Amino acid sequence: MRTPRRPDPEVHESDYRVPAAIGTLAWAVALVVLVAMGDSLPQAERWWIGVCATGAALGVFGYLYIPRLLRKRDESAERGASRFSEPS
Repeated sequence: MRTPRRPDPEVHESDYRVPAAIGTLAWAVALVVLVAMGDSLPQAERWWIGVCATGAALGVFGYLYIPRLLRKRDESAERGASRFSEPS
């Protein structure tokens, strides 16, 4: 006999900008370190500079986009809830 399934835990909403900011900062630090290495960085490894710059740029985009995404998601949920609560 199978044991009954436990209920799902409550969803814990948090500020998604914090991990985006930390990740962006990490890419920026890595970029600064690689640029500071200058000529001591082997030619075959210089592509990492582009990777770090791209990571930092996407992190800034994500940090700025997350509030808009959450706002649009809330507006959509409110529209859906109001559509079902209106009498026909």
